[in-house]
Amino acid sequence: MGNAPVLKPREVVRILERMGFTEARQRGSHKQFKHSDGRFTTVPVHPGRDISPFLLRKIAEDIRSTVEELLTYR
Repeated sequence: MGNAPVLKPREVVRILERMGFTEARQRGSHKQFKHSDGRFTTVPVHPGRDISPFLLRKIAEDIRSTVEELLTYR
């Protein structure tokens, strides 16, 4: 597993949407995304805060993917 970049929350949301995920719900600043095959994850959308490499790896793990695969949808 290579180095994961720091991304803006809106970039992560766009990647998930390109992968077929839709926003299922939002609670406060946390958006939950679901795929038709049952995979899901949560993305924190805080103004002025980025998605850390650690959190990006966790999101990739949640959706049974890799950071590298996520970045191909960028």
